[in-house]
Amino acid sequence: MESMKDRIEAKVLEFSGKLSTQIHLLALRNTFMTILPIMVFGGLSAVISAAPVTKETTNGFLLAWAGFVADYSYVFSWISVLSLGFITLYVALGITHYLCKNYKIEELIPNFITVFGVFMLAVRIEKLQYGLSLTDLNFLDGKGLLVGIFVSIVTVEIYRFLKSKNFGRIKLPDSVPASLSETFASLSIAILIMSLFLVMFIIFHNMDTTFAMWLSSVIAPQIKATDSLWFILLMTFIINAAWFFGIHNATFWGLMGPIMMMNISENAAQLAAGIAPTAILTEAFWVYFICIGGVGSCLSLAIILCFSKSKLLKVVGKVGIIPAFFGISEPITFGLPIMLNPIFFIPCSLVSVVNAVIAFLCLNTGLIGKTYAMLSFNMPSIFGAYFSTGDFKAVFLVAVLIVIDMLLYFPFMKMYEKQQLLIEQQDEMQE
Repeated sequence: MESMKDRIEAKVLEFSGKLSTQIHLLALRNTFMTILPIMVFGGLSAVISAAPVTKETTNGFLLAWAGFVADYSYVFSWISVLSLGFITLYVALGITHYLCKNYKIEELIPNFITVFGVFMLAVRIEKLQYGLSLTDLNFLDGKGLLVGIFVSIVTVEIYRFLKSKNFGRIKLPDSVPASLSETFASLSIAILIMSLFLVMFIIFHNMDTTFAMWLSSVIAPQIKATDSLWFILLMTFIINAAWFFGIHNATFWGLMGPIMMMNISENAAQLAAGIAPTAILTEAFWVYFICIGGVGSCLSLAIILCFSKSKLLKVVGKVGIIPAFFGISEPITFGLPIMLNPIFFIPCSLVSVVNAVIAFLCLNTGLIGKTYAMLSFNMPSIFGAYFSTGDFKAVFLVAVLIVIDMLLYFPFMKMYEKQQLLIEQQDEMQE
C-alpha cells in the first residue's frame, strides 16, 4: 500500500515537473543563463570602475587605479549602458528566441517586433523646443525588465496564434513562390502586433508617461516587499527545503530571477551615478552570502565530512569539497546523500536561512556594502563577496558564515556518521 510519504513525494515531484517545464518560465530561465556573459562583462566593468579609495588613501596602486578610472570614465560608462543598461532588451530578445524555438516558428520577424515593442513601451520621448526631442533610455535597464518579458511573450503568442489561423495569407497564383506568400502573411501579423504597441505608446504618452514607468509605479510596493528580510527568509527556506525533495532550485528562477536582476541592475546604475546601492536581494547576495557552496550551503558540510571517522563520508567530503568551493552542491547532495535523508532535512532547510538573516542584517545596517555586480555562479563565495560589493569586510563575513554553518551541520553529521559506522562495522564483520 502506498504510504503517505510516497503520495506527498509524488505530488511534489509532479508539481515540480510541471513548473520546471512550463514554456514561458523555461524560456525565462534559459534567457538568464544565456545573457550571463553580458552580465559578467558589465559586472567586471562595475568592479573595476569602483576603485576602493577615500580621501585618506595613500597607497600608490589604489591611487593609480583611481586615476585610471577617472581618465577612462567614458569607457566604463559606455560599457555600463550597453551591458546592464540594455538588459531589458537582451532579456526580451532571449525570451522571444526560446519561445519561437519551442513553438518551432521562425524567429527573425518576432525578434524585430520585440525590439520595436520594447522601445515603444520602455523609452520616453521628451519634447524640446524647435521640434527637437530627447529619448530617455533609463527603463531599458533592470527597471524595465517586466516590460521586456511582457513584450516578448505577447509578441510570440499573438504571432503564433495568427500564424496557426493563416491570418493575412493571400491566395496567389501557383507561379508565385511560396516564400513570397509567407512574407505577406508575416507582414500582416507584424503590422497588427506593432500597431498594438503603437496604440499603447500613444495612450501612455498622452498621459505624459510610458508603459514601463506606469508599470513600475504600480508594482513598486510589491518589488520593495521582496527586498524585505521576511520574503528572503521565506524563499530561502522554500528553495532549500525543495532541494531536499529533489526539486532543483532552477525551478524557482522564473520568479526569483527577474527580481534579482532588476535589483542588481538598479544597484549598478546607482553606483555609476555616485549613489550608494539600496537593494539587497540580488543574485550575488544569494550565491555568495546565502547559499555558500550551492543550495544547502554544502561547503561547510563538505569540510567537516573530510574529517569524518567514516570512510565513506570522508570520501564523499573529499570528492565534494572542490565542487562545493565553486558553488556546486550536487556531489554532496546525491553522494551523501542529503536528498530524502531525514537526518539532513533540518540543516539543509535552515542553514542557508541563518546565513540569510546574518547577511541581510549586515548589509541592511551598512556594516557590509550592498552588491552591485554578479560575476559568476561558480565563483567561490570568498572572492565573489568582495568583487560584488567592493568591501573587504564581506570576505570576513563569508568566513564567519562558513564557520557558523559548520557548527550547525556538525551534530547532524555526527548522527549520520554514527549510523554509517555501524554499517561499515557490520560489513567488515561479514568479510
